[in-house]
Amino acid sequence: MKNTRTESDLLGAKEVPAEALYGVQTARAMENFKISGQWMSNYPNFIKGMAITKKAAAMANKEVGMIQAERADAICKVCDELLEGKHHDQFPIDMIQGGAGTSTNMCANEVIANRALEILGHERGQYEFCWPNDDCNASQSTNDAYPCAIHMAMYLEHLEFIPHIQAVIDALEKKAKEFSKIIKMGRTQLQDAVPMTLGQSFGGFAAALRLEIENLNAAAQEWLTENMGATAIGTGICSKPGYSKACEKALRTVTGWDIKLAENLIEATSATAPYVQYSSAMKRLALRINKICNDLRLMSSGPRCGLAEIHLPERQPGSSIMPGKVNPVIPEVMNQVCYKVIGNDLCVTMAADNGQLELNVMEPVIAYTLFESVHLLMNGLDTLRTLCIDGIEANEGRCRQLVEGSIGIVTMLNPFIGYKKSTMIAKEATQTGRGVYDLVLEHGLLTKEQLDKIMQPENMIEPVEIKL
Repeated sequence: MKNTRTESDLLGAKEVPAEALYGVQTARAMENFKISGQWMSNYPNFIKGMAITKKAAAMANKEVGMIQAERADAICKVCDELLEGKHHDQFPIDMIQGGAGTSTNMCANEVIANRALEILGHERGQYEFCWPNDDCNASQSTNDAYPCAIHMAMYLEHLEFIPHIQAVIDALEKKAKEFSKIIKMGRTQLQDAVPMTLGQSFGGFAAALRLEIENLNAAAQEWLTENMGATAIGTGICSKPGYSKACEKALRTVTGWDIKLAENLIEATSATAPYVQYSSAMKRLALRINKICNDLRLMSSGPRCGLAEIHLPERQPGSSIMPGKVNPVIPEVMNQVCYKVIGNDLCVTMAADNGQLELNVMEPVIAYTLFESVHLLMNGLDTLRTLCIDGIEANEGRCRQLVEGSIGIVTMLNPFIGYKKSTMIAKEATQTGRGVYDLVLEHGLLTKEQLDKIMQPENMIEPVEIKL
């Protein structure tokens, strides 16, 4: 048996593997774009996003009479198979490509057409019975189908992403409760400030990430506005009246999401705002996570000569030359994930800035970068939670020692002895190395009973009224 079949396009005939569902344009793209080493098949939600788009288009085309009902039904069946995870190996397209995503769109059209041909009882490549362009791409252009597929895929990614963040929040809140009675020194500008609890530190981390979920959710709403029916530049050329609205309705039916058609398809076809907005939200999240990881590294520094307020789980020997050294490798790797996501945001920004006139041809690198950032953050957050946060232990004795030896506790005395006398005590403590507690008693500023009442741990961590 012949192990190839002959297909042709604008550039002429080309042999395609007989067993392949993809066709000639995909084969050309495989030769042209060996760039990132990351294929579309590595991102299942991207294929599912394309399947959602193509199924909705087929449903709408059937409704307006653009393609035969039998062919539309076969296309829908193939899209359902793609949504089930089948045939994903038939998308060997590099994520970074020229042509504004045409290779990706045509790969989907060819895979769907050839599988639909089998459903209809024909051989692969017998396109006269179901065409990649005339049927699977009916009423479409890459310029509306490709961005719609990205939007659908990124919304799927978003729905999967949020639970990974929430799991870290839950882990941090668990630690906040566990450490709620442990007093430590708070610090500003890396200097002693005022006492707080270790639990408050971890509760603050959790609260920060909750805000980032809200920001990501707001940004993700942009994924639900589509330009289907815009075709080439937004004018709707080669589509029938009513198709755009029929496609909007079909997208809602397929996904169950509150999808709406863009108000102006000319604007939406070249728009990059949703990409920029979600990328920026991921960058903001990365900055938050990076701060948390830096704090964990500082709080665990030591083990003898640093803060050593907490112990991070020991994951591997830390040095090839220094015996006994253990490094905070999990926060360190999460730092690097955050730097990559922050850098990716610049890539999205530059690509979004380089669209001209009615289209932004840089969407492939935008899509690739967005998917990469989401996956890096999901994997990184899971690693941070399971290999670090869940196993953090408090060094309660060290925390109390630092509080009791700190000059920062003098701030508690401001309401009782005034700022001027508090400053005097702080200065003397700094110069002599003596404790604030002893100096206050020596100068007769407060009695021991009054000082002990003021310095009770519960009085240090929230607004209270202390009556002496």
